[in-house]
Amino acid sequence: MNSETEDTPLFHKPLSRRKLLGGAATAAVVLVQTAVGKTVQAAIPEAAVITDDPTKKPGPLPSELGTRSVYEKPVRKPSDTSSRTPLQDLYGTITPADLHYERHHAGVPTIKPQDYELYIHGLVEKPMKFTLSDLKRFPAFSRICFLECSGNFRSNPAGKITPQEIAGLTSQSEWTGVLLSTLFREVGVKPNATWFLAEGSDAAVMTRSIPVKKGLLDGMIAYAQNGEAIRPEQGYPARLFLPGWEGNTSVKWLRRLEFSDAPFMTREETSKYTEPVKDGKIRQFSFDMDTRSIITFPAYPVQVEKGWIEIRGIAWSGRGKITKVEVSTDAGKTWQLARLQDPVLDKAHTYFRHLWQWNGAETEIRSRAVDETGYTQPTFNQLVAARGDNKGGYHFNPITTWLIQRDGQVLNKPDK
Repeated sequence: MNSETEDTPLFHKPLSRRKLLGGAATAAVVLVQTAVGKTVQAAIPEAAVITDDPTKKPGPLPSELGTRSVYEKPVRKPSDTSSRTPLQDLYGTITPADLHYERHHAGVPTIKPQDYELYIHGLVEKPMKFTLSDLKRFPAFSRICFLECSGNFRSNPAGKITPQEIAGLTSQSEWTGVLLSTLFREVGVKPNATWFLAEGSDAAVMTRSIPVKKGLLDGMIAYAQNGEAIRPEQGYPARLFLPGWEGNTSVKWLRRLEFSDAPFMTREETSKYTEPVKDGKIRQFSFDMDTRSIITFPAYPVQVEKGWIEIRGIAWSGRGKITKVEVSTDAGKTWQLARLQDPVLDKAHTYFRHLWQWNGAETEIRSRAVDETGYTQPTFNQLVAARGDNKGGYHFNPITTWLIQRDGQVLNKPDK
């Protein structure tokens, strides 16, 4: 028996009492056509109303601070002494300040900006103290460049390791502050001063010896990052910043510069931050970060589909600009030039791309970078031959290989 009447909407379905009562208070009323063509009103309970249509409801009003979408959740990967930038989740080359990697030796100190002082003394004509306000009165200087921990290398025998875990101790920001050359002139650095000691205000009292010529070349004291005051994890209120050099030399929470005619041979440049090389020797004061690149897509844990894939990644060098990046999609048998994204800056992350058509066969992809000095990123075996097996140590910058299996699963292929 047909139960339709002339007043029964075509889409009508029985509703439970709970749904009916739950939606009655906010039921929507629409006009629908019945089986016999008559137009009637029909109530749609709230539970049946589409609520994710942004055109149907005003959104939040302007706020004091912006936030990420609730659907985007990039996070650093922390350990006891560091946290790594999620390279695979970033777009372009600028790292959001809250995702910039952090590395410290005794936690993050809390320093009131009104209490901050920087003392400069030693082989200078006029020993001086500078407050944060004093530093900000000098001509400001900004530049975009990367920062990298010298111990920025990890591996996993099973290949289940992300770009973040392999090389996430590098990040890039726009840094703003005062050039060291400006302060050196202000205090009158003496001609026989060839080194200066940089000392931090953390509980570890981090100290490093720095050649004066580096400070004059491009060193700065940074008090801002990506347009805002630097974060506490990055050295608030002010830090030393030495473009292209290993991260520990850019001493955070900077409180003192002392000039001398010789390095100070502190703990962090004798028993630490030195690396073994061949024949039982130890390399000291290896400041420059070597040329490196890494493919950030496709990478573990991504699973790709057969067809066109844009291979993407970043390349950088502590000795200058990246001049080219090559990509291999056949386990290193052949190499093709990748496209570099402008602007290509000095001592900065450079974004690269390469369009590739995957045929579904198992293969390996990798990248290698070349900087303006002609240095080419080496393989793992080349590094071992030159330095000994320093895997997991300092200044280890091997080519990273990704294995693409037949099912599209991407894994890191560990070096042997």
